[in-house]
Amino acid sequence: MANASDDRQLEEVTALESLARIFAAQQAAFAAEREPSLAVRRDRLHRLGLLTGGHEGEIVAAIADDFGTRPAQETRLAEMFMVSVGIRHAQRHLARWTAPRRVHTPLFLQPGASRVVRQPLGMVGIISPWNYPFQLAILPAVAALAAGNRVMLKPSELTPRTSALLERLVAQHFAPDEFAVVNGGPEIGQAFSALAFDHLFFTGSTAVGRRIALAAAANLTPVTLELGGKSPALVHAGADLAMIAPRLAAGKLLNAGQTCIAPDYVLAPSASVDALAQRIAASVRTMYPTLGQNPDYTSIVSDRHYARLTALIDDARRKGARVIAINPANEALDSKQRKLSPTILLGVTPDMAVMQEEIFGPVLPIEAYATLDDALARINERPRPLALYMFGGDSVARKRVLAQTIAGGVTIDDTLWHFCNEELPFGGVGASGIGAYHGERGFLAFTHEKPVFTQPRIALTWLLQPPYGKRFEAMLRLLKRIA
Repeated sequence: MANASDDRQLEEVTALESLARIFAAQQAAFAAEREPSLAVRRDRLHRLGLLTGGHEGEIVAAIADDFGTRPAQETRLAEMFMVSVGIRHAQRHLARWTAPRRVHTPLFLQPGASRVVRQPLGMVGIISPWNYPFQLAILPAVAALAAGNRVMLKPSELTPRTSALLERLVAQHFAPDEFAVVNGGPEIGQAFSALAFDHLFFTGSTAVGRRIALAAAANLTPVTLELGGKSPALVHAGADLAMIAPRLAAGKLLNAGQTCIAPDYVLAPSASVDALAQRIAASVRTMYPTLGQNPDYTSIVSDRHYARLTALIDDARRKGARVIAINPANEALDSKQRKLSPTILLGVTPDMAVMQEEIFGPVLPIEAYATLDDALARINERPRPLALYMFGGDSVARKRVLAQTIAGGVTIDDTLWHFCNEELPFGGVGASGIGAYHGERGFLAFTHEKPVFTQPRIALTWLLQPPYGKRFEAMLRLLKRIA
């Protein structure tokens, strides 16, 4: 009689066979249609729109089930709306993005002509995370399909209901050789990243991103890595704390802090730390008057992540941090619900784990600084973040921060919103990522820009052909003068 282990092994073998079969089918389909027409691409985007708009209720419910509690409003805003915006933006601009572009031809190459032709790369693999399981799976697919590619998606096993729904909905709206979803655990993920894609797109942690890059390197597959890191929120001296506090609280507690661009820690002038902490706590109490049964407050996604976050708080407490747990109704929170009280940490030090790793939860350290030079030094001594937030300051101070720090993206006097503009590239730098997407930048991530030079029948290039002698030297002198 087969046991559970045998059943799992059989499922893995079946999934691996399916993975190979889909990959081969998409390769053959792309070979047969290397340059999908504008009409074909528009149709694929239209079907993505139908998938998104026509199944919103199912998607919202699946994500809520995976988290335990996830407010429909957050899913509708941060996932469904953002994907719809991305689809509509691509539909509006697709004709311009796909058109060949004439470029300047220098005098020494005339009467030739130069242009750039944009063509699909071919096979695109997308590995998406659990924290925004619809948006971070579909937005890269929008760009890849708009660019004319075939797409395979491996969603996270930590959100199994959403991943299963994605597989069903994509199969309902797309042929497997156009766009397909492959589900499975780490073994499937490892096999997926080892496939010879023409581009591999990964969103997740820096540690896993390193492994993905190594797997892709074996095939010389180019990668886009959307990672994370410790995104700082810098509060300038004299900033309006009443304005800052609710914006910091909202940005930190969206999805209970399980957001790659959530403010990870705050740098505030020493004299403002206590007042800022009090105002943030007051803002949290206004937004979330209760926690345990509050449908507006998201659960931590898994027991493992809940334990990791509580361990970060305990470590900070043991090492001398002042812990402010915000529980407005003084509820006895049940760990089975995985609702973690929003927590502010004061007096943090570099040896605390919470200041060394990405938090990814509703825990906000506030670090005191003495001068702007001090604050900039602290930001720059840490790995380059995915996002940087800045509050207050005059134009000179803001320009200085922008010039003296390196981050994937910046929002000033608020949090998160730079992500939402399809005209702004979104991506990391250094440990927070490689490459960018959104809008035309996403289209180009999955596109080869092929340079084309056309030489007319009558051209003077024969003057540079062997045998070399006075004719060649005279021509080269002329070219140097006119280049």
